[in-house]
Amino acid sequence: MIHPHTEIRFINDQKGHGVVATQFIPAGTITWALDKLDREFSPAEFQKLDPLYQHILDTYTYRNKNGNMVLCWDNGRFVNHSFKSNCLSTAYDFEIAIRDIHPGEELTDDYGYLNVTTPFEGIDEGTSRKVVYPDDLLNYSDIWDKQLLEVFPNITEVNQPLKNLVSEEVWLKIKRIISGDAKMASIAENYYQPKGSKKSAKA
Repeated sequence: MIHPHTEIRFINDQKGHGVVATQFIPAGTITWALDKLDREFSPAEFQKLDPLYQHILDTYTYRNKNGNMVLCWDNGRFVNHSFKSNCLSTAYDFEIAIRDIHPGEELTDDYGYLNVTTPFEGIDEGTSRKVVYPDDLLNYSDIWDKQLLEVFPNITEVNQPLKNLVSEEVWLKIKRIISGDAKMASIAENYYQPKGSKKSAKA
């Protein structure tokens, strides 16, 4: 489920529509969490679908660590890619804002941590990265983990409209990480490695 203080707006001709904040969302806020209405499709289920539905899933899903395609039931599926994303996934089935997001600002993800199956060239944002690759999770996990750790302590300090979607077990784990009694699981745990493929070396 996407954060409630967001809405769909037309961004531009290149991006089309995207998810935009309607209120201030401070760093450390859970901006999206997996919920019971989101649906998973295994590779076998995907192959049995009509091409019409396969196209929809190719467009609007991400691939989880089990290799299943996850279709968000709400506006979460419209979050666009950015090499300078302001949201970042965790290993706990939720995403957080890694910096303050202001009203009218688009919420963005780096598709590099969504297990894309084929490389694609992103919009030029003046960054050194120009292409999203299937193994970006392995190559950039150290950088993304540091960004998460910088704002992780904020999770228990800011208002969390999506807190009820986080299990008590995970919430206690978050508190232990913040207190230094546990280590945060790396975002690299989300990586899906297809059978027969070799892991990429760190960039």
